[in-house]
Amino acid sequence: MDATYITALAALAGSGVGGITTFLGSWVGQRAQLESQASLASKLRREELYREFIAEASNLFIDALTHDTPDMSKTIVLYALVSRMRVLSSEKVLVEAEAVVRLIIDLYPQQNKTFEDIRAMAKERAFDPLHAFALSCREELEVRR
Repeated sequence: MDATYITALAALAGSGVGGITTFLGSWVGQRAQLESQASLASKLRREELYREFIAEASNLFIDALTHDTPDMSKTIVLYALVSRMRVLSSEKVLVEAEAVVRLIIDLYPQQNKTFEDIRAMAKERAFDPLHAFALSCREELEVRR
């Protein structure tokens, strides 16, 4: 075999290997970047969902303490948020969210609370029905990056 052919084949092989290596490196980098962006988008969706749930549940909690009958349109919003959590959240977050909803629903038939009752609840730290939910959300968001 002629030396020029060997040199040409070596050059072609080197170019091919270099091209494939460059392609694979770019592909792996792109894939990692896309996965990172998807993970960040998922985290942001869950943060927004938890923020909405906390706002709605807080309003309904006060409403349940001070009224005898629930406002069904507000209550259904809370159920809708829990349903969205079934798709996006961990089991622990979902269990805590459902516990908050049950607590709120169970408060409506009870005797209405006065401001003094609410103040006493705050002193006893019984005024934070979202505590366990918030902690489970923080744990999930730290673990599932």
